[in-house]
Parts: sequence; structure tokens; C-alpha cells
Amino acid sequence: MRRKKTVSLVLGSGGARGLAHIGIIHWLEENGYEIQSITGCSMGALVGGIYAIGKLDEFEEWVRAITLPNMISLLDFAMESNGLFKGNKIIDTLKGLVGEKLIEELDISFTAVATNIESAKEVWIDEGPLFDAIHASISLPLFFTPFKFNGVDLVDGGILNPVPIAPTFSDHTDITIAVNLCGKPEKDVTLPSEKEDESSILSSAISDFTGKIKSSFPRAKNGMKARNIVLQSFDAMQGTIARQKIAAYPPDHVLEIPRNLCMILDFDKAAALIQYGYDKADTLLQPVFKKA
Repeated sequence: MRRKKTVSLVLGSGGARGLAHIGIIHWLEENGYEIQSITGCSMGALVGGIYAIGKLDEFEEWVRAITLPNMISLLDFAMESNGLFKGNKIIDTLKGLVGEKLIEELDISFTAVATNIESAKEVWIDEGPLFDAIHASISLPLFFTPFKFNGVDLVDGGILNPVPIAPTFSDHTDITIAVNLCGKPEKDVTLPSEKEDESSILSSAISDFTGKIKSSFPRAKNGMKARNIVLQSFDAMQGTIARQKIAAYPPDHVLEIPRNLCMILDFDKAAALIQYGYDKADTLLQPVFKKA
């Protein structure tokens, strides 16, 4: 019987495109790979952490079925100026869904990457409560308020390292596979939503919130346009940094997900994004698997 190849899996940041990580993990499991280590950033930390706790199937079922009203109910508006939402309700809901553990209790080595905004340095979190690490790593500036971790304000790890390969250097696995969710745009790439008559879940929620702001502050009439520009700029920035990180620390294999596949907040496209990730892994890794 052929021994399973062991894998260090690096799951990058990119908002809703991170649901493609689920499909990639499924393909690896189905094709004889054993994931022994996960390093994740932002959505990569969320998906990777839930896989490490052994509850990816429960999360996938939840995210495939979630509705617009459900998602809006999870957005706890912050009355502060440093973010639209706190993120606590989402994290608490996920804890209720999959449970909570200390990272050091997990069967799989796990590291979440966040950013210390004051020192402008990466923070690698590989111990302590799993969902504290995830919360810190997903705190996208302007969208979520910073998460205070050990007395320090942390934000999305993608600010400095959207594809965190370096934490895998001490791993003793056969191969390292990195997933870059901010790959170069592809011409005519499309990803239709399951619910074509509904706008994006989180975009709709933000639109509603922005509408309330407009009614109180007329100067905010271009709020939605500004939001889109900010998110697209963040994607472009992460794409540039990701290319530099991959060039500096090349893994054995890189799966590139084009950043124009969907917007950061298109979580209503879960089924299509999961399938896209599975198909991408099958296309790029199947030849490698056959040669092994």
C-alpha cells in the first residue's frame, strides 16, 4: 500500500475566494495526501482552523445553506470609527457550530498569521484559543474592528503576508502546497452565484448600513463606490505582496486563484467557489499525483 504523502498546506487570504480552500482540501484528502500542517491567513486561517479542529464538513454545510437574513443577523455593527463590524457574533456562531480548542491541542499543526498594526510586523499565532487566532487573522481593516490579542491590536494578516509560507519552514512533511487567492486576473473568468436574483450577502448588508449612513450624512452618498475601490485596492495590494512572498520562499506547488474570480464579500457563491477550488486542485495537482 502506497504511503500517503504528507503536506504542509498554506492557505492564503482573499475573502470569499477562501471558500475555494474547502474544495482543495477535499481533493487532497480524496487523492492520498495527508495534511499534517496548516498555516493560514484571514479566510485561510478560518477554513484551515476549522479543518484542524475536525469540523470542516459541518462548516461547509452551514456556509452552503446560509441565507441573507442569517448573515445580516451576524453583523454586529460597531459604533467606533475603526471598523464597521466587531466580528464577535460571527466568531461566537462558529464556536457554537464547531466548538473551541486550544491550538496546541489540535491533531494538526496550525498557525494563524495576523498583523500588528502599530509595529507593522507579522504575528504568528500557534498557541492559545483557536478562535482568538482566527478572529485576529480575519480582522479586515475598515470592515472589522481590530482584535485585541494579548493586549495588542491585531488586524488581517493579509496586510503584510497574504500567503504565509515561512511558518512551514520547520515542518517535516513531504511537500508544501500554497494557495494564493490573489492570483493574476484571468480574462472572461466567471463564477455564477447559486442565487442569481440575490446580490452578494455581505455586500447587501453593507449597502443597507451605508444607506443608513447616507440618510444621516449626505456626504457619504458615494460610500458604496468608495467601499468597492477600497476592496479592489486591497486585492491588488495583496496580489503584489503574494507574488513577492512566493518568489522569495517558493513552495513545492502553488495553486493560483484569480483575484477577479469574485469580490471579497461574495459569500453567497459558496457552492461554486468550493467546486472551483476542487477543480483547480484536480487540474494542477493530478499530474503530480500520478507521477508520485
